[in-house]
Amino acid sequence: MAAAELHPRIAETRELAPEVRHFVFELPAGEHLDFLPGQFLTLRAGIGGRAVRRAYSIASPPGGPRFELCLNRVREGVFSPYLFDRRPGDVVEMKGPYGAFGWREPPADSVLVATGTGIAPIRAMLRARLPGDALRRYILLSGARHEYGLLYRAEFEDLAGRCRHFRFWPTVTRPEPGWAGRTGRVQLHLHEAVGSRRDLDIYICGLWEMVREVRDMLAGMGFERHRIIYERYD
Repeated sequence: MAAAELHPRIAETRELAPEVRHFVFELPAGEHLDFLPGQFLTLRAGIGGRAVRRAYSIASPPGGPRFELCLNRVREGVFSPYLFDRRPGDVVEMKGPYGAFGWREPPADSVLVATGTGIAPIRAMLRARLPGDALRRYILLSGARHEYGLLYRAEFEDLAGRCRHFRFWPTVTRPEPGWAGRTGRVQLHLHEAVGSRRDLDIYICGLWEMVREVRDMLAGMGFERHRIIYERYD
C-alpha cells in the first residue's frame, strides 16, 4: 500500500507510565490511513532549524479517522521532547504506513514477546485479531523493569478475561513487595510459553538486545526462521 501524506491533529493524550505517553490522533476530512496492524508511521517536524524525522509504530487497529501511538520521552532526544510538548488540537506532519512487521499468513497459534514501547504494534495486532479468531491460541509475554512500566496492562488483563484463547503473562525485573506475578526478563519465560511445540509463530518487538537474544534462543530450540517475526526499536 502506498505511503500517504497525513496532517492529523492531536485529539488527546494520556500518561501510561513515567515518561511514556499514549497519543490519539484524528485525521482531517479527506485524509485516510490504510494500514496493516504492526506497521509504522514517520513523523516530521522542523526542530532547531533542521528537518527531523522519527518512526513510530501504530498502537491501534485499523478503522475510522483516529489512530494511536505510544512513545517514551528520550531526555537527550530531539523529536520525542518536541512531541511531548504538543497539545490537543496541534497538527503533526506524518507519512506512511511503512514496514512489514505484522501477522504472518496463514494464521497459527502464536507467542508474542514485547518489552517497553515495543508493545505498541503488538497491541494493534492483538486488538485486530483476537475478536474474530477463537480458533488459534495466543500468549503475550510482556516485560518491564517495574510493575508500573507494564504498558496497557489493564487492557490486556481484560482481554484475557474475555478471550479464552488469549493469555497475558506480564513479568518484571525489579519487582516491588507484593508483586505476585512472573519476575525476570522475558527470555526466562520463553521455554514455558512455547513448551514442546515448534509449529508456533513467534512475534518479537523491543530493543535489539532482547530481540537478538530471543531469536538466538528460538533458533537453538529448533524453530524455523520463517516462524520468527521481529521488529527492533534501535
